Amino acid sequence: MKRSYSNLNEHLERLQAAGQLYTVERSINKDTEMHPLVRWQFRGSIPEQDRKGFLFTNVTDSKGNNYEDFSVAIGVLASNPEIYGIGMECSVAEIGKKWLNAIKNPIAPIEVEEAPIHELVFTGEDITTPGKGLEKLAIPISTPGFDIAPFTTAGLWITKDPETGVQNVGLYRGMLKASDRLGAMMERSTLAGGDVHYKKYKERGEMMPFAVVLGAPPIVEFVGPQKLPIGVDELSVAGGLAGGPIHVVKAKTVDLLVPSEAQVIIEGYIDTTNVEPEGPFGESHGYMQVEAYNMIANVTAITRRKKAIITSIISQVTPSESSVIKKVAYEPLFLDHLRTNLNIKSVKGVSLHEPLTNLRKFVFITMERNAPKTEVWRALMGVSSYQPAVGKFCIAINDDINPENVDQVLWAMSYRCNPIKDIQILNYRSQGHAPHTDIEEDESTMLVDATLKCDFPPVALPKQEYMERAKEIWEELGLPSLKPETPWFGYSLGNWNEEWEAAAKRAVESNWTENGIRSKFFRKESNLTQHDCPEILGKSWK
Repeated sequence: MKRSYSNLNEHLERLQAAGQLYTVERSINKDTEMHPLVRWQFRGSIPEQDRKGFLFTNVTDSKGNNYEDFSVAIGVLASNPEIYGIGMECSVAEIGKKWLNAIKNPIAPIEVEEAPIHELVFTGEDITTPGKGLEKLAIPISTPGFDIAPFTTAGLWITKDPETGVQNVGLYRGMLKASDRLGAMMERSTLAGGDVHYKKYKERGEMMPFAVVLGAPPIVEFVGPQKLPIGVDELSVAGGLAGGPIHVVKAKTVDLLVPSEAQVIIEGYIDTTNVEPEGPFGESHGYMQVEAYNMIANVTAITRRKKAIITSIISQVTPSESSVIKKVAYEPLFLDHLRTNLNIKSVKGVSLHEPLTNLRKFVFITMERNAPKTEVWRALMGVSSYQPAVGKFCIAINDDINPENVDQVLWAMSYRCNPIKDIQILNYRSQGHAPHTDIEEDESTMLVDATLKCDFPPVALPKQEYMERAKEIWEELGLPSLKPETPWFGYSLGNWNEEWEAAAKRAVESNWTENGIRSKFFRKESNLTQHDCPEILGKSWK
């Protein structure tokens, strides 16, 4: 049947055509060079729109092994929003709408008999013999010098509810431990679907079947990090994104359905009676996740294409590929929750802070200028409760403040927020996705109302027309290229009247001496303060 979505190979071709892909043909060590090379575009002051995907076609390791049957793709899912949009097969502006439609209108997958993912099938001694199995896969090390093994970072773990039969697709890390063994970490603090299934299998005294999908079609890959309700079939949501059913095929050794166009599938069973140390691994909260006991995944089969592409995600310190994947999808869902589910129409936008904080800790809510205080606080409480791991600090601002500029948010907090009146602390919040430390497990939430409570004087910068004229002169002089930062011109915030407007106009017309005459006309005894002038407004002075 004809697919309504692109597989990974077709996606890379589209990236290449759009100028969004670097192909590296020289030899690159997957364990020491690969991730650091791509990491530089996130830590080297390269603007977001200039970050690209990387395709490595000549992969080696520190022992001199060559992975001739594999290429590795990093940053090809979401190094920038444009790449994410190409994967979603829509414009960046349409991403949020497409997600909302897919969640509300899922399309069930369709099973096929034959699939590219079964071009090569490895079982038995081809898995268990040292040097074979997982050791043959070109899985890179993400944080050289700290990670203790290669990890699958873009692997979608498919599990199935033993009671309902509904599958879950979650993006979890997988630590390579042997030719036939993985370590699995399914985030428990954020109610991961895989962990919910694990507990059910454990209660039944059964091993849990799993399938790790590497190199999934992008439209499928994107559902993995999305926080959908427990019990929702993510492959059906992926079908909603695609506008048609995802093609799936039965796995070879476990009772699961897997995407037929994937590049690699790792099948097996998770031990529900034992756990092993897993990690350390560099995590998206920006710190190393130190060694801890986690699940054991025993491999029974590996199926793949003859020439396979393994995807790996740049994560760790944000901004990163993993944070872009979440940011462009989460923000529209938070906004829809506030505006539709809670009916707070005065909410204009929701922004999850990305650099270093990984979206989860700071949430900025943009409110209409005259939104009632009750609606501001409903929005703050609503956004803080939407997801267990998102919203440690929730800050309401107005639309003249750019939430992507933290300096501006601090500016609003400095002059529009009275801590004793405009801050509330809520107890009993999950620590969520965080490094293992001695900090107490339960956290709290801070809600901050940094919106305007009354009319303010104008922002103290020249008006737009004068800044624009000055910019023209700047460019005529051949001075360094400008990148305007909001605010770059002054604007009124309500506390500005016609008299002051007229006086300012006289000043730029070089008639400022008339303003001196006006001020002399209203001279009074010297018991005035700077706030004692309201009685002169509207009075004639000529």
